[in-house]
Amino acid sequence: MSLVIVLHRPQDLVNIASVIRIMKNFGLRDLRLVAPAEYDAYRVEGIAHQTGDVLKRVQVFEALDPALAGCHHVVGFTARQRSAKRNAQRPREAAGELLAMSEATLVALVFGPEDQGLTNDELDRCHRIVTIPTSAEYPSLNLAQAVAVMAYELFLARGTPPLKPPRRAAEPARQEQLERLFEDARAALEAIDFFKTRRPEAIMRTVREVIHRTPFDAREVELARA
Repeated sequence: MSLVIVLHRPQDLVNIASVIRIMKNFGLRDLRLVAPAEYDAYRVEGIAHQTGDVLKRVQVFEALDPALAGCHHVVGFTARQRSAKRNAQRPREAAGELLAMSEATLVALVFGPEDQGLTNDELDRCHRIVTIPTSAEYPSLNLAQAVAVMAYELFLARGTPPLKPPRRAAEPARQEQLERLFEDARAALEAIDFFKTRRPEAIMRTVREVIHRTPFDAREVELARA
C-alpha cells in the first residue's frame, strides 16, 4: 500500500504527534509535513510513544507542490461546502477506491491547517475531495480527528479479521438438563404460590421461551438450578 498523509501548514505540535500516533494505530507509515509552525521529533516522540518507526520516515517540505511530487492521486479534505464543483466523496465511499489505487500508485491524503483548512487554490491540486459528515451544530473536526476518521475507514476497507466469539468453558446444555431446569422452576414457583389463579402451563411456556432464547451451557443450567 503506497499512501502518504500530508499535513499542510499544521499549527500545533500536539496535533502532529496525535496524527503520528493514529498512523501507527492504523498501519500508515508515511507522513509529509508542509511548512509546520513547529516540529521537534524529540518532543513528538515524548507525546506519541513507541512511534519511532513512523517518526523516522517523516519528511518536511517548505511548500505543498514539492510535498506532492511523485504522487499519482491527490485527495484533499475539507469540512466546508465550496462553490466550485468538485469530485466529492465521504470517507467510507472513498476508502476502497483509494486502497485499490495505492496498490499500484502513490496516493496522497492532504489535510489543511487547523484554523482554516485548505484554500480553493490548494484544493485545485487535488483529484478529488473528501468531506467528513458531522453535526451542523458543530461541524468542525480537530485535525487529528479528521485523520483518524479516514485512517479508520482505510483500515476497515483493508479487511480486518472478525472478532472471535468467547470460548465456552462448558458444553452446550443437553435437552434433559433443560427439562430438569424447567421442572425445578415450576416447583419453585408453586412453592411460593406464584400461580394462584394464573394458568401454570401458559406461564411455564413463557419461561421456556425465555430460556430457549438464551443458549445456556451445562454449567449455567446447573447454576440456575442451584
